[in-house]
Amino acid sequence: MDAVATLVVQVAITKIDALAVIALAADSPVLSPGSARPRVALDGGAWAEVDVPKFGEPPPLAIDVRSPLGLEHARLSALTLAAALEREAGWVVHPDFPVASGR
Repeated sequence: MDAVATLVVQVAITKIDALAVIALAADSPVLSPGSARPRVALDGGAWAEVDVPKFGEPPPLAIDVRSPLGLEHARLSALTLAAALEREAGWVVHPDFPVASGR
């Protein structure tokens, strides 16, 4: 079973647009764009999926970073993606998992 580390972003954006921003920040294409589970491949075998609020619900946007290599890898991949999203898109990204002080 894949490990999951979730990032939370307070933006109102569609799933398609969020995946495009993630793909740009990660410099990786959107995989399976027309499917029920589109995702963006990340380094080391991890990938990012987007969970948008349901109709009428306010943000946040949840980005699930999944890894077959375990929770530590999922979290490291998520933090790397968070830094890229902050740098490239100007998003304020909050990890939904404990992060050692220093970040």
